[in-house]
Amino acid sequence: MQKKVLGVMLLLVLAGIAVSQFIEQNSSDQDNEANNSNSEGGMIAPQETAGLEPGSKAPDFELETWDGETIQLSELEGKKVILNFWATWCGPCREEMPEMQEFYRERGDEVEILAVNLTNTETSLSDVDKYMEEYGYSYPILLDKDGEVSEMYRGSVAVPTTYFIGTDGRIQAPRKTGPMTYAFMEETINSID
Repeated sequence: MQKKVLGVMLLLVLAGIAVSQFIEQNSSDQDNEANNSNSEGGMIAPQETAGLEPGSKAPDFELETWDGETIQLSELEGKKVILNFWATWCGPCREEMPEMQEFYRERGDEVEILAVNLTNTETSLSDVDKYMEEYGYSYPILLDKDGEVSEMYRGSVAVPTTYFIGTDGRIQAPRKTGPMTYAFMEETINSID
């Protein structure tokens, strides 16, 4: 009888060790994913929902800009477009926006930058107002108040997410998730028609 009790106790200890190691490994994997997501963007979703692919026609939309104008994507056909999805609460977005401003200042006559704010994820519209008043970027800031455009592009999967649209109105380069540098924008824009 004592051997049976000892055997059961040994099995319980071994099972406990196995469960503990499994939990520790699973926790470590989640920490690694979280660390990778911080460098890549603000939110993460499964790859199959990650967005449109090169060769796809860029879905048309019309949005109001932060300063009250209206922009329709299809009216820009014939010009290269950098379509960026961002939010004020997104650290990587804040990191790339000065680079986007510099790129727009130097290449804005040949490349349009459209920065679509995920307004439906902001605490309030005043967050965007405060951010724009503080930084005053000159490229168009569009307000996606109901999240419809980000849903079309699956841009709210991770922010920032950027699409590169060629003069033919098609997505011509793989989407970029995470902050862009000036050099990356230049290289990508130079690689599309």
